[in-house]
Amino acid sequence: MTRVKTAVAGHRRRKKIRKLAKGFRGGRSKLHRTARGAVMRAQAEAYRGRKLRKRDFRTLWITRVRAGANLEGISYSKFIGLLGKAGITINRKIMSELATHHSDVFSQLVKEVANNNQ
Repeated sequence: MTRVKTAVAGHRRRKKIRKLAKGFRGGRSKLHRTARGAVMRAQAEAYRGRKLRKRDFRTLWITRVRAGANLEGISYSKFIGLLGKAGITINRKIMSELATHHSDVFSQLVKEVANNNQ
């Protein structure tokens, strides 16, 4: 069989790994074998992190809405239930923005929902 020289392809492959490992400490950015493992782990963590970020933000929004609802004298679960019965479709992200930055509008929303279901 003919001999296959992988000099150029190998250099490119290693260069790609080193570029992804830039900023890592010590041998993790310099040594190919160590850097490859570090890059693979970093990419796996980044993938997982993109999923976790969505959960974390939803938790944050719910916490903010709960705090705003408690200030108005209603629990979060009752507030969400009354929203559904009133037919108001507003997502938690927007409700958290209202609760934190526009508390007067949020309190009007709570009163509207409470009045509709009495």
